[in-house]
Amino acid sequence: MAKKKIKNLKTSSLSRSLSLARLGLQVGAKAAGQAMSGIFDGEAAKVIRKKALQVEQMALLARELGQLKGSLMKAGQMLSLYGEHFLPPEVNRLLKPLQSDSPAIEWVQMRKVLVRELGKEKMAELEIEEEASAAASLGQVHGARLRATGEHLALKIQYPGVDKAIDGDIKNLKRILTLTEWLPKIPATEGIFAEVKMMLKHELDYERERKNLEFFCAALEGDQRYVLPRPLPRYSTDRLLTMTYERGVTVDSQEVAELSQARRNALSAAALELYFRELFVWRRMQTDPHFGNYRVRIGKDNDQLVLFDYGAVREVPKIFLDKYREMLRGLFYHDRSAFEKAAYNLGVLMPNDPEELRDLFYQLCSSIVEPFAEDAPYDWAKTDLPKRVSKLTWDLIRRFPLRSPPQEMIFLDRKMGGMFTFLAVLGAKINARRLLLPYMEASS
Repeated sequence: MAKKKIKNLKTSSLSRSLSLARLGLQVGAKAAGQAMSGIFDGEAAKVIRKKALQVEQMALLARELGQLKGSLMKAGQMLSLYGEHFLPPEVNRLLKPLQSDSPAIEWVQMRKVLVRELGKEKMAELEIEEEASAAASLGQVHGARLRATGEHLALKIQYPGVDKAIDGDIKNLKRILTLTEWLPKIPATEGIFAEVKMMLKHELDYERERKNLEFFCAALEGDQRYVLPRPLPRYSTDRLLTMTYERGVTVDSQEVAELSQARRNALSAAALELYFRELFVWRRMQTDPHFGNYRVRIGKDNDQLVLFDYGAVREVPKIFLDKYREMLRGLFYHDRSAFEKAAYNLGVLMPNDPEELRDLFYQLCSSIVEPFAEDAPYDWAKTDLPKRVSKLTWDLIRRFPLRSPPQEMIFLDRKMGGMFTFLAVLGAKINARRLLLPYMEASS
């Protein structure tokens, strides 16, 4: 069944604020009603009613985020990635569809954007499909053909007005999450929202994305494991990015699942090595682990990763990377002293931190790098590591006041979490330690 399209995107600050104000009143009214009706309930009934309220509140929020698009929806996507750490499971399940289940804006609205960005002369050079092939939080993609050559293209079109709503959207969303009491009162959440805001500003700059795409096309040229779309500057602007169309199937498709273990392992190794090269060699990382940013092109004997979306690229400062590499080396070679020294230099630990905190933090970080601990294949699909990491994280949050980590660690944690899910879906069984070893031994 086709998703219902959005006729008019709410772009003004007033209309978006009114939508969230109305949502806030609904959420508050439901909370008040639940409190009044639960006065005479037993303890078990209160727990059940609280869970039902949380689900109902988040259903309202998720529906409104999907309609408003832009900053709000992107922040909702981010919360769904971090949600396992601080949101009730029932609530987080309602946010998950925001990562892929987004309604498109009707063609009549998107055509106005194209005419404004390209002009009628360039528009006439393209045969554009009115039905969107993909819709996301900040824009949607329409297929097209270059009339002169017949080349198949993809037009990534930014939604009108989303660039003007970032600050207000983030502020209003934090207010709603505070009202529902879902947002934990820890410094790390401030870092998450600061990271979201910076990422939004980057992703809305399509000229910046085009240059990033050109960089990665050049960096990966000749490596047959990867395919990237080629940007067309003539048909690109700050709010429109036109690229060659690159075919492929989704990573979680049946076609990929039916590939042999060896072929899925090859795809997994390619994905993991790309992550290491982005971090340690180029110091430029595509930080959005959304599954929609990847496809697999299945070949006769060899397969390729198709890579999309270079709006969320972040540069990794060398001064940070040198300290981060030293912390990883301490974990990689089981040298706790070196690990703690690097953690102090990064500011994630302090020399006067209690021993319990340092023990728990070392245990947490050691668990995160578990796939690289042994010189043997690691089975990503058959491990309870995510649950163990989540439990250790919560132990740390509950027992000790947390300080905000460097923003670089926030996006690296997000990307590594996305990589773990990526490899788990592929059913990877690879020796990840050997892939990481050259980067650990390299000089800073």
